[in-house]
Amino acid sequence: MDSQDRTSEVEWIRRAQNGDKEAFGQVVKKYMRQAYYAALGFLGTHEDALDASQEAFVKAFLSIEKFDTSKKFYTWYYRILRNHCLNVVRSKRIRAVSFSEIFDEKFEPVSADPSSQESIERAELKKAVWDGLWRLEVEDRELLVARDILGTPYATLAELLECPMGTVMSRLYYARRRLRARLKGMI
Repeated sequence: MDSQDRTSEVEWIRRAQNGDKEAFGQVVKKYMRQAYYAALGFLGTHEDALDASQEAFVKAFLSIEKFDTSKKFYTWYYRILRNHCLNVVRSKRIRAVSFSEIFDEKFEPVSADPSSQESIERAELKKAVWDGLWRLEVEDRELLVARDILGTPYATLAELLECPMGTVMSRLYYARRRLRARLKGMI
């Protein structure tokens, strides 16, 4: 984020701290896609991810006066979102869904011909990977979605998870190993 974006964000947040809902709407607009996909990694369904990310934004708005504008908003918000998603996971059994149900083709471009062998193989691979992800613990799934699907930098993950970057890299290494073990024989 360049300094102008950061200045705009801080201004929006300060206005939101004074009750300006439209200013907070600008912050929501900036982070809603990222929040949605983070929630999706925890919850697995479009509806649950939309609900969770929106509910977390509401919680953030209700607590915005506590936010320290010298910090990064998304890091603060992510903790709210993560806790909310973990509560949802604990409170109900989340059904696993196929990769193709929730991810658009932006993450994995396919051939223009949906009946081509390449398209069929990619669809099968997506399904196998998503099924494997759902067999992992939520913490592993969180890391894999954040890093490997959303492309979140290691430094940002360390900040979001409040641990050293080396710990993030180690956890990610082991999460990938566990996923690989789950996929053995499937692909």
